[in-house]
This record gives sequence, C-alpha cells and structure tokens, in this order.
Amino acid sequence: MEVFTRILKAGVDAHASDIHIKVGGPVVLRISRQLVAIEAPLPTVEWTDNVVQHILPHHMKKHFDEAREADFSYLLPGVGRFRTNVFQQRGEIAISMRYVKAIVPAFEELGLPLVLKAVAEAPRGIVLLAGTTGCGKSTSLAAMIEHINSNFRKHIVTMEDPIEYVFEDNQSIIEQREVGLDTESFYTGLRAALRQDPDVIMIGEMRDATTFAAAISAADTGHLVLSTLHTTNASQSIGRILDFFKADEREQIRRQLAGTLRAVICQRMIPTLDGKVTPACEILLNTPVVKKMLEENRLDKLAVAIETGHDDGMQDFNKAVLELFNAGKISKEEAMAKAGNAAALEMNLKGIFLTQGSRIIG
Repeated sequence: MEVFTRILKAGVDAHASDIHIKVGGPVVLRISRQLVAIEAPLPTVEWTDNVVQHILPHHMKKHFDEAREADFSYLLPGVGRFRTNVFQQRGEIAISMRYVKAIVPAFEELGLPLVLKAVAEAPRGIVLLAGTTGCGKSTSLAAMIEHINSNFRKHIVTMEDPIEYVFEDNQSIIEQREVGLDTESFYTGLRAALRQDPDVIMIGEMRDATTFAAAISAADTGHLVLSTLHTTNASQSIGRILDFFKADEREQIRRQLAGTLRAVICQRMIPTLDGKVTPACEILLNTPVVKKMLEENRLDKLAVAIETGHDDGMQDFNKAVLELFNAGKISKEEAMAKAGNAAALEMNLKGIFLTQGSRIIG
C-alpha cells in the first residue's frame, strides 16, 4: 500500500483530476485534460488485487464479486478523497480514481455564470446540471449546494453514488446518503426523503423513469430538487427526460415539467490559455415563453428560445464560448471546437450576429 499511497499523493501534487491503474501498464494521470504516464512500478495482478481488497468498502465486496465492478468513495487521510471505480478488463482488475477537492469551490473560482446563484436560491422546482462525463457537473452541483448551505437556513438531503464532496453544516443542516450503504437506490432514498422534512433534495444522477417521476412529484409539492443528466446540450435535455418514459406517459410528464422545471444548465469543459480548464455553460430557464413551448410540445424551438433569451439570463454555447474568447481565456480553436454552431460563431467573431427569434416568438 506504500506505493499506492505515493501514487495518489503524486497525483494530487500534480493537480491531476484522474488516476488510472491497470495490470501491466504504466500508471497514468489526467492533468489538464491530457493523459500523462508517470514513473512507478508496473502494477502486477497480486499488487492490484491487494490494493482493491484494502480500499473496497466492506459492504461493496459481495457486489464486486458478483458484478465485477463497483463505485465507491475512498478517503486517504492527509491526501484527499477519491471517487473510485474498480472494474475488470481482460479478466484483470483495473482502477480509475477521480480526485475530489476537500473544499467546495465557489462560483467565481469555478468560472460559473452568476445566474446559477439565483437558480440555486429558487424555493422549489427541478434544476438539472447536464453534460457529458467529466464536464464538472458534480462540482457545479456541489457549489450550488454550498451556496445554499452558506446563505440560507434549509434542510438539505442528498442521495449520491458515491458521496464525493463532504459538506459541513453551516446555515443549513445537511444529511448525505450513499446508495448501497445508506439507502438501497436513488428512488428509495428519494421516497424516504419526502418524509424527512427536506427543503432541498439533491439526487446524484437521474437514471430511470421511476426516479424522475418521484423527483417531479417532490418538486410539485414545494421542494427544490437538484440533479444531473447525461446530455450534450440544454435544449435536448427535455427530450432525453421524456425518453425515460413510455410513449403514452410522455404527454403528462411534459406538462408536469412545464410546471416544475426551474432550469437546465449544460456544461462543456474547455482548456484555457494558462493550461487550466473552464466551463462553458448553456442555460435554459423556464420562462413564460419556455413554459408555453413545453405545454405545446414545441421542443424543437427551445434552442432558439435559449439563443434569444439573454435578457432573462439564458445563453447558448456560442455566447458562452464567445465571452470566454473575448475575455482572453481560451483560443479561437477551442472556441470553435466547443461551440454549438461553429459557422455562426465564425460570423460572431467577425461582428455579424443573426437570430431567428422573431420566428418563434412573433
């Protein structure tokens, strides 16, 4: 375990976001989005098995023996906390670990739009953080929870798989429940949370129709529900939600969403000129225009509603990356790569701005 401890410490010292270990291959760190092999003894079958037996929580061992994969949180005192996935590949064990910072970063430090503070302060409704794996959804969600914790007297209950950021009670009181350890599933934890007098409920990830239906019911009864979703942009997130449900259920769910949705924030991480990364955020807010579109099933017009809703606090990816480029934070190449519409962004960079807003609002 001494070598394993040194590997984790080296990763934290190098500001790595992830650490990858597999039998017979070099230990690899992800630093500023790039994979970098480090000098360390090549992991053997015996060494890797020993590491897993030491770090795997007792309650996960039976699950790992049966499923050959497990998600959990690992805390190494003096070094840090890691969101860990142990799995089998080619018949041998591999380990992927993501470093979770001990202190939840503030909105300003993360580079998040300040409109997210107003979203976090909503008294009720559903707020979704969307994006692909590794885009910072969990960190942004944690920043919103910490903002509530620091400024409001609320009762916050979280369901996570596994627990990443550990919150300390400040103005609010917070209970964190880990799926598999403290509750059987997201759905059972959410169902129980409604009997625990919560003001805010955080669900680590929306994975199925049952959980989402329960979340809508919670929001409909006056709770603020925060969660994450795997989609590539904000406007398509509504369609992704409806895909969870059977065809004959979607009409009702869409109308419920029109009344309970507060916001969808979709993130893409972009390398900066100083070697770090920053989020570009597409923001969909449930304004009266958006609500009417949801009620009337005009989901294909949501993208244009975002584009034309700047005065309400909305923005699309083109606007987000354009602001980052104009601020001197990212290169033109990165801006073009992360834009929602590269051709339109190219015109924007030349000072030409076109919009289709009048077609949908007029």
